[in-house]
Amino acid sequence: MPSTPAPSPSTGAPRPPLPKAELHLHIEGTLEPELAFALAERNGVKLPYATQDELRRAYSFADLQSFLNLYYALMAVLRTEDDFADLADAYLARAEAQGVRHAEIFFDPQAHTARGVPIGTVIRGLARALDGAQETYGISTRLIMCFLRDESADSALETFEAARPYLDRITAVGLDSAEVGHPPSKFKEVYALAREAGLKCVAHAGEEGPPAYVWEALDVLGVDRIDHGVRSMEDERLVARLAADQVPLTLCPLSNVRLRVIDDLAAHPLPAMLDAGLLVTVNSDDPAYFGGYADDNFTAVRDALGLGEETLRTLARNSFRAAFLDEATRAKYLAEVDAH
Repeated sequence: MPSTPAPSPSTGAPRPPLPKAELHLHIEGTLEPELAFALAERNGVKLPYATQDELRRAYSFADLQSFLNLYYALMAVLRTEDDFADLADAYLARAEAQGVRHAEIFFDPQAHTARGVPIGTVIRGLARALDGAQETYGISTRLIMCFLRDESADSALETFEAARPYLDRITAVGLDSAEVGHPPSKFKEVYALAREAGLKCVAHAGEEGPPAYVWEALDVLGVDRIDHGVRSMEDERLVARLAADQVPLTLCPLSNVRLRVIDDLAAHPLPAMLDAGLLVTVNSDDPAYFGGYADDNFTAVRDALGLGEETLRTLARNSFRAAFLDEATRAKYLAEVDAH
């Protein structure tokens, strides 16, 4: 779903997208079919799809689990530092065109170490691309290491210890994958270690899981941001807490529709969340699979929900307010939004 830039009122030419930060982006979820086939050929991996079009047709999901099955299967093509660098670089090129000025990028080390790919290979490869992102694409970056919640708490602890030599490259830890049946409290110990190491903390909660998972992420894990959190609206006390504390929520509207979290984008609770005073942001999640990158999501909610220019500007401002940035850099990006 490509975004359609609004024309500039002065020239009539397409206006560039609003500057924005992307705070909920799984780098493995940016693997487009073209790159998947190229990496499969490079690494001698046989994909269970004859053509790129056949693979694209497989991007149709009944729920979160059916998406995850394909998501993890395609990771087989990611083997070397070059592969991870190419994956991140391809995302950054698309992000630049979508108005992204700052990206905080999730990665799933357990999905790679389980296949025999060392964690250092993953982090060094991603870092190669991210190190050049500011100069090449004008995008500042952060790296967020996620734990797979459907793996054991011991596996998360082992992953954290394996990552210790690379913590200077990592800004935060996160929690993702199949949510139901895997409450945040399961990962209390590894989050305590992350905080002791000076890392920020985020967690997926309240996507398919109940509002109780959001409470746990806040009170047990001590997170700085909630990823997704759409089901928070089912709990008035939780909404009041999130609004009072201005806890950021990283919403992913196109993802919510594709994974059947919400049946119709026109029914998305985003406007109600804004009206409740929540600090919500708009992001792409796994854009290769869900039909759109960052600005495509902005365009989709604009059209489906009838959002005006000032509301979109608020969402862009929120993205920088919620980002892990120093105050001088945050002020610079907010000024770019105001000047757009």
